[in-house]
Amino acid sequence: MDKIKPLFTATATAIGGRNGHSEASDGTVAVDLSVPKAMGGPGKPGTTTPEHLFAAGYAACFGGALDYVAKQQKHDATKARITCAVAIGPRDGGGFGIAVKMHVEDRSLAQALLETLVKEAHEKICPYSHATRGNVDVQLEVAGAA
Repeated sequence: MDKIKPLFTATATAIGGRNGHSEASDGTVAVDLSVPKAMGGPGKPGTTTPEHLFAAGYAACFGGALDYVAKQQKHDATKARITCAVAIGPRDGGGFGIAVKMHVEDRSLAQALLETLVKEAHEKICPYSHATRGNVDVQLEVAGAA
């Protein structure tokens, strides 16, 4: 496992698990949680799930990594639209796991170039990609200019 030199630490506390409340220590994020109906829960309106939070964080982080890689190579990926879908379900080995489908679209960049930038962002830069590698099935879909 690689060691890091922390630049920033985010802290959050959850009470009540998937049917509770989660909040960042600095108050920037505060969400009520509810198990979705598809998982046998109440699916309360106005609530979210850990999968929504993970998807939002991964999409934002990946977008930052893509922009970083593009700038290093004198390109602009600030118009990239990153859509991250996080699925949860039973694992073959027991318990539950997640799977990710990441759709990256930027029609201002050529398809081949965008594929190269996405690959580098995923393999070398994005900390969420590093954290999921070997643990979570992450599928990348790339849509650039023809």
